[in-house]
Parts: sequence; C-alpha cells; structure tokens
Amino acid sequence: MNKPEVPDFLKNIRIVLARPSHPGNIGSAARAMKTMGLSRLVLVSPKCFPDPEAVTLASGAADLLDNALVVETLSEALAGVSIACALTSRRRELSTPLSTPREVTPELLSRAASGEQIAIVFGNETFGLSIEEVECCNRLITIPGNPDYFSLNLAMAVQVVTYELFSQTGFKVDHLREEREPATLDEVEGFCRHLDDTMQHIGYFRRRNSDRLKRRMRTLFNRAALQREEVDILRGFLKQVQRAHDGAALPDDSAGA
Repeated sequence: MNKPEVPDFLKNIRIVLARPSHPGNIGSAARAMKTMGLSRLVLVSPKCFPDPEAVTLASGAADLLDNALVVETLSEALAGVSIACALTSRRRELSTPLSTPREVTPELLSRAASGEQIAIVFGNETFGLSIEEVECCNRLITIPGNPDYFSLNLAMAVQVVTYELFSQTGFKVDHLREEREPATLDEVEGFCRHLDDTMQHIGYFRRRNSDRLKRRMRTLFNRAALQREEVDILRGFLKQVQRAHDGAALPDDSAGA
C-alpha cells in the first residue's frame, strides 16, 4: 500500500520559539515538528543558533534548522499571520480566550486549509512568554496537566501541540498495517475437514461425542476470521501431528485423554 501524503496545508502553520536558551531544545523541537508534518520553524532572538547540539538533537530534521527563519522580534515572526496562539501555563489577567490544544485545533486546521497563516508561539524555557509577547497573540493555549506538578520541557510542549494538530488531519495509518488475505469459506472448511480427520486419526474422538465436537470446532474457526496464511500454518501443523502419531502410536490408555 502506498504511503499517504502529509496534508500540504500544514505548511501554513509555523512554530515560533521566542528567545530559546538551549540549542538542544531547538533541535528537539525541529524533530518533533517534522515527525508531525510541520516544516516552518521561526526563531526569535535565539541565544545560541546555529549550533552543533541543535543539529545533533534534530536527528534527521536538520533541514528544518537550515530553513529556519531567525528574527529579532516576535512581531517579525508573526508577519502575515491571522491567528497567533501563545502557549502559557500561568494564569493571565487577559480577556483572550483560553483553550487546550485539542479544543483549538479544529479551527486552526480549518483556517490553515483555507490558506490563512497560523502561528503557535512558545516562550523561553525558564520564563515562558512575557506579557508583551502574549499580547501580540489573539489566542491562548494551555496544555492541561497535573496542577501540583506541571513541568514540560520546551520540545515536549512542541511535541504535544504538533501531535494534536497532526492527529486531527484525518491522516490514515493503513499503510502501516500488514496486508492480509482472508481465507475463503472453502479454505476454512477444508481445514476443518483436515482437523476432523486428524482428530479421528489420533483417536481423539474415543469416548467423546464427535459430531458435537466437530460443530463446536467449526464455529470456533469460522468466528476467528482466519487469514489464508494462518490456514496454511494450521494445516501444516496437522500434517506434522499425523506423521508424529504414525511414527509413535500412542498407548490405548492415553489415546482418548
């Protein structure tokens, strides 16, 4: 099965890291983004960038670092944006609507799909976003967590938000599932007859109601929705059972056990 295409409109969503202190977090954030189909990274006054540690932790997403836009102010980072979401974990004395990533994602995807530019803004690792930076945005997002201990690393926060975005695009994972071929009714019936013969051959039906057992076994294997490969495996097993039985006949006392 061919791999599906990542939705093209995700290119309209940019991840903005404001004043990141650690280059490793920049690299890890790039890795999180690329894993979830996002490619536009904007850095506002990074302390150390470019940096080898960022490349190392990007782990295959160094192309996002190479193409990252580096600017001096958040206003520059938000140029052309119609929705800017500020990530915060603190209570803010603002009238801006506060949502979880899951709640706001449908609107963000819908508007990105219509061609609008969307930005999701993450603050500094230690201090988060300043009040002035938050006021540049028209949405507030908070990641819900344990109120007694909530401490997400910057890259972890990027991963949570980008996963929520990608998970709601309708992207299918059928290409990861094993392609299987269901057994036909004739093949299942052929196996059941083979099983009947083998059970008879090894003396399993002695002192048992063979007709009832056969019906129960057919019901069991019809309900199992066997695959063709599984039928082949089971029939191979039955052949081996018959060979082993013919090579070393069981005593009468154990044949019906």
